[in-house]
Order: sequence, then structure tokens, then C-alpha cells
Amino acid sequence: MKLSIITITYNAEKFLTRTIESILAQTNQDFEYIIIDGKSKDATLAIAKSYSERVNLLVSEPDKGLYDAMNKGLRLASGDFVWFMNAGDEINDSKVVSTFMQALEETKADVFYGDTYFVEENGNIQGLRSEITPHRLPKNLKWQDMNLGMLVCHQAFIARRSIAPFYLENNLSADVDWEIECLKRAKKIQYLDTVVAKYLVGGISNKQLKRSLLDRYDVLKKHFGLLGAVWAHVLITIRGVKLIIKKGGKYW
Repeated sequence: MKLSIITITYNAEKFLTRTIESILAQTNQDFEYIIIDGKSKDATLAIAKSYSERVNLLVSEPDKGLYDAMNKGLRLASGDFVWFMNAGDEINDSKVVSTFMQALEETKADVFYGDTYFVEENGNIQGLRSEITPHRLPKNLKWQDMNLGMLVCHQAFIARRSIAPFYLENNLSADVDWEIECLKRAKKIQYLDTVVAKYLVGGISNKQLKRSLLDRYDVLKKHFGLLGAVWAHVLITIRGVKLIIKKGGKYW
């Protein structure tokens, strides 16, 4: 199997269907689909079970949080590549998997990435992440480009499983660390000239913003050193203030 798509979910009955339906809509279904549920107390598990004919593996048991569950998905995946599409997020359109497969055949790259739409709870698209946030998406991505944080949305980042590390389980910016580690280990990185995913705004990092910022500092310090992390946050602050002024009080 070339690809494993993994969905992490917990008490997400409101959003899980849209995620699964976007995966089932792919014209190329040559992938493994795994759902890791944290022993949800609502109808999430029942929704997941209703798609049992297409879900290759469904696990529902208590976990220690998001990144513990994602590590569980990594351990269970058998595909050459892993792609996390968590509850509420969606593959943008029905041809994205086909686009990835074609690019893989042509380039044999280790990491593939593209752009992302920000989507509200009601499904309305806010706009492209690369346009409504300061995170401009380079077409020749290097790990050093992540010096100011999450440059590529996690849902639009597909990595070869053999180079993918386990996530830091007690760090809310573990996805930033994971992407940097994958990019460091990748021999070839390929840009997908398409919108790969739709990201449901308001995730755990936004809900625990202060801790998330401190965790991001730790991640940047790990990869860019103390001075690099400090300087990055000076630049991030300046950039953020400019954007808030430009947008009349809003960050995005």
C-alpha cells in the first residue's frame, strides 16, 4: 500500500461525516484508511462504524491526547506514506489523491505538500491559508523555511512513513516539530500545485493559545537554537501586529 490516510477523532459527531465523505469521494481509492477514536462519548464511534465497508482499521480506546493518538496511527499504518486528515478537516476535492499518486510516480519524493483552505464550522471557506495568514507557501520548501513556525498546514503535508518520527506527546506544537523533522530527513521534497485540504479553524492550538505559543518556542529553540527562537518570536510579533493593523483588529 502506497498511502495510509489517518483520522484522529474524539467526540466529533458534528464534523466526522464531512471528513470521511471527502475521503470516500476520492477518484483513486488505492489507499489504506485508519480511524483512531479516543473512546468518544457521543455518536462519533457509531458514525465511524457506519462506514466500516471502507474503513480498513477502526480503533476506539482511551488515549493520552491528540498526539498520543496520532502516534498510535503511525504505529498501525502500513502505507509507504502517511497523511493525517483529522475529524472536521477534509480533502479539498476528489482528485487530490490521484494528483499525489501521479506526483509520486514522477518524482519519488519523500515529502509532498500544498495549500489549504481555512473553513468555518458551517463549511464556509474563509480563503487560502497562504493568502489570509502571513504564511506564504514556497514552491521549494526547505526545513529552514519553518523558522517562524507552521509554514505548511499539517493536513496538506504527506510524508514517507520511513522518515516520519513519532510526535512529541506533551507539546501543542508537536505538528511543527514533526514537519521539520520530516523535512530534515527528506531527500526530495515536492510541491503539489493544488489546494490539498480544508482545515477546520479553531483547533486545540487556538483554544490553548498561550501554551501553544510557549510550546512553539520550545520547538523552534530545538531546531534553530536559543537566539533563533527568540528572534523568530520578535519577527512573528512584529508581523502579527502589522497584520492586525492592516485588517482592522483581526489576525485572520
